[in-house]
Amino acid sequence: MLDTKNLKPNFDGQILFSLQYYMPAEKINIDQFLELARRHPVIDVRSPGEYNHAHIPRAISLPLFTDAERAVVGTAYKQQSREIAIKIGLDFFGPKMKAMVETVESVVRIPEQQNSNTILVYCWRGGMRSAAVSWLLDMYGFKVYTLSGGYKKFRNQALDSFKRRYSLKILGGYTGSGKTETLKELEKCGEKIIDLEDLANHKGSAFGNIGLPKQPTQEMFENNLYVRLRDINDDQNCKTGQTKAYPHIWLEDESQRIGLVNIPNEFWKTMRISPIYFLDIPFEERLKHITGEYGGLDKQKMIDAIGRIKERLGGLETKNAIAHLESNNTIESFRILLKYYDKWYLKGLHNREGINSLLTMINCDSVTTENANRLYGRHQYHETPET
Repeated sequence: MLDTKNLKPNFDGQILFSLQYYMPAEKINIDQFLELARRHPVIDVRSPGEYNHAHIPRAISLPLFTDAERAVVGTAYKQQSREIAIKIGLDFFGPKMKAMVETVESVVRIPEQQNSNTILVYCWRGGMRSAAVSWLLDMYGFKVYTLSGGYKKFRNQALDSFKRRYSLKILGGYTGSGKTETLKELEKCGEKIIDLEDLANHKGSAFGNIGLPKQPTQEMFENNLYVRLRDINDDQNCKTGQTKAYPHIWLEDESQRIGLVNIPNEFWKTMRISPIYFLDIPFEERLKHITGEYGGLDKQKMIDAIGRIKERLGGLETKNAIAHLESNNTIESFRILLKYYDKWYLKGLHNREGINSLLTMINCDSVTTENANRLYGRHQYHETPET
């Protein structure tokens, strides 16, 4: 193992030579990398700014350079030479080596990673940053794999994946129908689901971000969706022994825009031609459910959210909805809002080609997870072609 105690910040020519030409860590392709990532820790050695913008889901940030250091090295590379940039980088890298090793040691000691000494490392293009860190970790004694093509390769594959024609089953219903709860119940029963609102940290309405964490960037949302799609397909293949045997996947009927992020356009197109199973629940039952779900939210944030839809809701209805809320008559405020959302959902539902052949109505008396049982036996009559 590497004796990090005796390493000094300033490296001599021998260490520099080793870092450039001694690369025992194995480079693997994106499919191999993501398969191993299901079982082993993934280390992102890009700068904090790059990581915070977007990264491979479940990856841990262990930056080789800070954002400022990356800028210095990059400038030296462009304006001076590759060799000078490397030496500057080594000055930054040296003092961090012991801490980086100890951080990785702490990662492999967490319960789910016990008895594993394997580490996956990536940078932007699979170049010198991942080479430097993998060299260090390999010398210390870890089994290290680096991603050929780096994060850029992952992103290209993620974007390409949305062009596939997945077999989607869309769970529809007016606001307050308990679609998210029904989706979770389907998952408990063994169905494959993707909760887009969960991936987006947003419930899809003007009030959808209240009480939830900050939304991911568009790029991070796409990364999460891609990995979720891949995980579902990998799980299915493990059970069937087949490849590319895409299973049926349930999703909630959504607008393309969920808060500040958008469902990728090609994937959205597939959603729009997929069969819809509409939970038809009486208005008053949905009103009770939505009041219970949103009634405890911060009143001022609710008022601000109503103000943001004033143009479409109308001045009078906006005034009335806010007045009811201020007088603690939450149910009457939500009655106005629910009628508004019903109108817009109905318009979006029918604004798609071939709606009559896609739509299956599921009559339900109330909002309950038992509605999931009504979907069994219905979805098998619609098939979405796969490519």
